[in-house]
Amino acid sequence: MKNLSRLLFTMLLVLSFSNVNAQDEDNPWAVNFGVNAVDVYPVGEDTPQGDFFDEFLNVDDHWNILPSLSTISVSRYIGNGLTAQIGGSLNQIKKWGQFEDNVTAMVNDLSYYALDANVRYNLTKTKLQPVVGIGGGYSWIEEGPYNTFSTSSGSNNTVGAGTLNGSLGLNYWFTDNIGLSIESKYKNSFKEYLTSHFQHSAGISVKFGGKDTDGDGIYDKDDACPEVAGLEEFNGCPDSDGDGIEDSKDDCPNTAGLAELNGCPDSDGDGVTDAKDDCPTVKGLKALRGCPDADGDGVTDSKDKCPNEAGPASNDGCPDPDTDGDGVKDRNDKCPKVKGTVANDGCPEAAPEPTQEVIEKLNSYAKIILFDTGKSSFQSQTYEVLKNITAILKEYPESKFTIEGHTDSVGSKSSNQRLSEKRANAVKDYLVSNGIANDRLVAYGFGEEYPIDSNATKAGRANNRRTEVKLRK
Repeated sequence: MKNLSRLLFTMLLVLSFSNVNAQDEDNPWAVNFGVNAVDVYPVGEDTPQGDFFDEFLNVDDHWNILPSLSTISVSRYIGNGLTAQIGGSLNQIKKWGQFEDNVTAMVNDLSYYALDANVRYNLTKTKLQPVVGIGGGYSWIEEGPYNTFSTSSGSNNTVGAGTLNGSLGLNYWFTDNIGLSIESKYKNSFKEYLTSHFQHSAGISVKFGGKDTDGDGIYDKDDACPEVAGLEEFNGCPDSDGDGIEDSKDDCPNTAGLAELNGCPDSDGDGVTDAKDDCPTVKGLKALRGCPDADGDGVTDSKDKCPNEAGPASNDGCPDPDTDGDGVKDRNDKCPKVKGTVANDGCPEAAPEPTQEVIEKLNSYAKIILFDTGKSSFQSQTYEVLKNITAILKEYPESKFTIEGHTDSVGSKSSNQRLSEKRANAVKDYLVSNGIANDRLVAYGFGEEYPIDSNATKAGRANNRRTEVKLRK
């Protein structure tokens, strides 16, 4: 084939000095190489050429395919799905069309080569990408029996002209960097002596150029810590102790700990970091700096004169009397000698239905129901609260209630959902086992879906870990 060496040299020169813009955000450059087919038949010309798109897919009769590497291009991403591309191709034309008796018009291996530039638009960002393009170029076809325009017939001149190109294509990416590309391009010639034609191509595309300084598989533009190898879930930042909390947010980055404690350890599992726990080897309460309170009265066992019987701190942890036996201690009973209700501060109440104030009272108790960390079992001091809730519900035997469990956003959404359901049902089970009819109660868990405070602070998360009791009409 004539002029092959000149074409290859020109193509390499163009590709080497091309300044067209990017392929995609992560890998800005792409090189495509493959094979092409030239079809001069379905271009709307007289016999031996045919009407537009006539026998468009008739490969055997009309497509001229060079079975070797015959097309190469380079492209760079512009933005918003657009890429700019420049490339070259070569071929040999043996089929020029067909006559009315369906006999193929054959020619003698006419040289074909072209340089093209176009802008392409990717219609999707998925693995399978339809592509449209528009551009222009310059194509050369050696003269033959059906395209001779020289003054001397049969001179075998190679004539060239500019073309306006439109294309449709499809990319399929096997990986982030390697894909298959196919394209069908119509080249409309600006000169009569160069026939307009279709050029089809198929090849392999290789994307490259993304920068990953620390080698963690995350490109620098997306890497919050581009100089230090890290994890994808932390946008490229490290987690030295492997506790699932990135170092920048870990108060104890070299010792594995708990998310709810900002990455610090809690040896006894009481929710108080070892550094702040006055009783680090014995499970206790946050409010008491990690020390235990067996009777749940707010007085640590070491200072409680009645460690197994709840009482106020003012009485050294020993219980106050309840003269009328209504479950309200005399110090809180507004009617200490007349049996009343817990909801009415120890005074009698005849209302058949709980008021909004009663519901608020229930929820004030419900908010101080304490569970063991990450479990649905109650902490010991919670049983006094549950007894009070039971007493209130017994005062309204015809009323029905909904028990709702809520969590903060620490942990996975699915685990929080399960935990909230277990905790709501644990409260319901306690109430049923203590005399509240099962058909009066319904328990639901809502996980982290309905926070009442910010999950960005420790106090907010504590408020979000709650149980609510609502009247069911």
